[in-house]
Amino acid sequence: MAKLLHIHPSTSLPLPKRPHHTSFHPLTHASSPYPSNSPINFNSNTPSICYSYSSQNPRLSISNPLHIIDHRSRDGYAVKATLNPESSGENDAVAAAEKAKMTELLVLGVLFGLWYLFNIYFNIYNKQVLEVFPNPVTMTAVQLVVGTFIIFMSWALNLHKWPNISRGQLLAILPLAVMHTLGNLTTNMSLGKVSVSFTHTIKAMEPFFTVVLSTMFLGEIPTAWVLSSLVPIVGGVILASLTEVSFNWPGFWSAMASNLANQSRNVLSKKLMVKKEESLDNITLFSIITIMSFFLFTPVALLVEGVKFTPAYLQSAGLNIKQVFIRSLLASICFHAYQQIAYMILQRVSPVTHSVGNCVKRVVVIVASIFFFRTPISLTNSIGTGIALAGVFLYSQVKRIKPKTT
Repeated sequence: MAKLLHIHPSTSLPLPKRPHHTSFHPLTHASSPYPSNSPINFNSNTPSICYSYSSQNPRLSISNPLHIIDHRSRDGYAVKATLNPESSGENDAVAAAEKAKMTELLVLGVLFGLWYLFNIYFNIYNKQVLEVFPNPVTMTAVQLVVGTFIIFMSWALNLHKWPNISRGQLLAILPLAVMHTLGNLTTNMSLGKVSVSFTHTIKAMEPFFTVVLSTMFLGEIPTAWVLSSLVPIVGGVILASLTEVSFNWPGFWSAMASNLANQSRNVLSKKLMVKKEESLDNITLFSIITIMSFFLFTPVALLVEGVKFTPAYLQSAGLNIKQVFIRSLLASICFHAYQQIAYMILQRVSPVTHSVGNCVKRVVVIVASIFFFRTPISLTNSIGTGIALAGVFLYSQVKRIKPKTT
C-alpha cells in the first residue's frame, strides 16, 4: 500500500548503504546513482534534490517542502518527489508582495519628482509674468479659475469621484479656504517684489509659525529639541535677509504673511476637523478648498484690481499678449498640479516624511531659480540660506522624538 508523506525543508530520508557519494542535481535531469535494479528509484519533476551517501549514514536531503510517495517492495523503496502546492502558493504570495512594494516605491519616486518639477516651473513662469504684469491679485484669481476648471473636468471625466459634501463639512472647510486663499495671494505678492530664492528662504520660517500657532490654539507644548531646531531657522533667515540684493520690506512681510496664513490653515485643519465618519480624503479636501477659494476671492479681485487680464489691457501696456497668456496658463496648471500631488504624497507617507520632502523641495526650487534667473547671491547670503534650510531639516527630524511621560 502506498503512503503519502509530507517532507519539510532540510528533511532527510535514510538510504541503503553504499560507498560515500554526494551530488546535487536538478530533478528534471537527475538520474539515480544506482543501477536500474536498485531499490531506490527517483521519479520527480521538482526543481532540485541533494543525494548524500556514505557507508556510515546514507541519507536523501530535499531542498524544498515535498510530497514523498513511499511504498515497500520486495527490493526496497520507490521514491517519488513532488513540490508541496501550499509552499508554492506561499512563495508566489511573497513574490507578489515584493513586486507590489517595488511598484509602490516607484510610484512614490515619480510623485516626488513631479512635485519638485511642477513647483520649479510654477515659480519660474509665475515670476516671469509678475515681472511684466505686477498684479498679484489678478494672477491669484487666474490660478484659482484654472484650478477650479481642472477639478470640475476631473469629476466630469470620472478621474475622481464626485464628492458628497454636507453643509457641516462646508462650514468646517470655509476657514481653511480663507487661509488657503490668503496664503496663495501673499506668496504671489512676495514673488512680485523679491527674488524667488529669497521668497523661499523666508518661507523656510514655516516651522516657527507652526510651533507658535500650535501652542496658542492647540495647547501643544513644544519639546526642548523642537525649540532648539528653530534657532538656526530664524538665525539663517535673518542672516540671508541682511545681505539679500533684492530685499525690500513689502516682499519680506508678504512672504512672512504667507507663512502665517499657510500654517494657520494647517492648525485649523486640526482644530476644526470634520467628524471621522464624515471625513474626506486629501484630494477631495484640496478640491473643495480650491473651489471655495475661487468663489470667495474672484469678487475681491474684481473690486481691487478690476478686469485687467484682457488682450486690450495687455496690449495697451505694451506686453506680448500671447506670451503672458501662455505663461500664466502654464503657471496656473503647475500651481494646481504641484499642490494636488503634494496631497497625493501625503496619503502615502507619514507627515514627517512629507515634511522632509518639502524641505528638499525648497532647496531644489531655490537652487533652480538661482541658476535660471542668474540671481546674484553673496557668500553670507548663501550661508544664511543654508543654515535656515538645515534648521528646517533638523526640525523635521526632532519632531519624531516623543516627549517623556512621567
